[in-house]
Amino acid sequence: MVDSRKNITNLHVPNDVIVDASMPNVVRDGGRMWNLQDELQDTIAMVPDRCYATMYREICEDANRNGQFNPATMGSVANVGLMAQKAEEYGSHDKTFEAPSAGKFQVVDSAGTVKRGHDTEIIKKVNTYLPEFDTTGLDIRIMPPVEAMKFSLERIRKGLNTISVTGNVLRDYLTDLFPILELGTSARMLSIVPLIEGGGLFETGAGGSAPKHVQQFLKEGHIRWDSLGEYCALVPSLELCATNDNNPKAAVLAETLDAGIGKYLENQKLPSRKVKEIDNRGSSFYLALYWAQALASQDKDAELKAKFGPIAKALTENADKIDQELIDCQGSPVDVGGYFRPDPVLADKAMRPSATLNAIIDSI
Repeated sequence: MVDSRKNITNLHVPNDVIVDASMPNVVRDGGRMWNLQDELQDTIAMVPDRCYATMYREICEDANRNGQFNPATMGSVANVGLMAQKAEEYGSHDKTFEAPSAGKFQVVDSAGTVKRGHDTEIIKKVNTYLPEFDTTGLDIRIMPPVEAMKFSLERIRKGLNTISVTGNVLRDYLTDLFPILELGTSARMLSIVPLIEGGGLFETGAGGSAPKHVQQFLKEGHIRWDSLGEYCALVPSLELCATNDNNPKAAVLAETLDAGIGKYLENQKLPSRKVKEIDNRGSSFYLALYWAQALASQDKDAELKAKFGPIAKALTENADKIDQELIDCQGSPVDVGGYFRPDPVLADKAMRPSATLNAIIDSI
């Protein structure tokens, strides 16, 4: 962190920038955020929540003491979020109310017995039922948020991986925090939500910068949205189809897409921030190229191999030409017929500017 301030809760907050959910970006960018001139600027941050402000203060102080996190060597913190059927924490529950005045709140049953706090009850259940499972070799700890943050930071700086288990609101914070430190954006992070009826919800972080990406696209024809999380979400979706529908082709598609994503990351075909460099359309092309190559080289499904062999060959032979077409189309304003409700025809034309790639896709 370039900012050496220690106690962010006692800072005078000016009228420039106030952030809360943007804190992961502040930590990643050394105490700075992007200003109107598209430059990084030192930032004072205020988190209006006494629980999560202390958690973020801990990670800021850790960065001050130990320096910036290195994505190449740091461990990861995957989060398991315990979500209620009704999201009480977000105020949508029918028991949500506003306190009329200062005082103490107690939950009392019909017999007049005061119920213990929610966290206390959860801990009792964990301690009761956890011994029924084989936890050999696992280091399982129950900690307050700040202590858990400190412990997790110590581990990731050693390159160790940690799984956090939290409630819904803290899940919302952590789903952004560590993926942004490790991957640069929550849009590259996959969230898996098992559904009650046996299905699954596979999603990626929205990334609060999405509107800015659209503005840049309309202004100069460069869209830097990163679809990595969407690619990753498609893999378990196909795996679920393979399992639930006994569909071996879906399993092959999932396995080869996973391989394609690996190659995509190894070759760093990620969207750039700047015009006249690779953007989302170029990244999507390379993902398609690597997926097609993986399908053409696999031997588990002859039909898929035969179908995608010619496609992989055509994409490979024309890769340089397609890449250049997806660069040359940038640099000018783009008309998609509207910011909020774009015209499908205009949007399709803007998002598919490579005649060479279109011809290959249309031949499928």
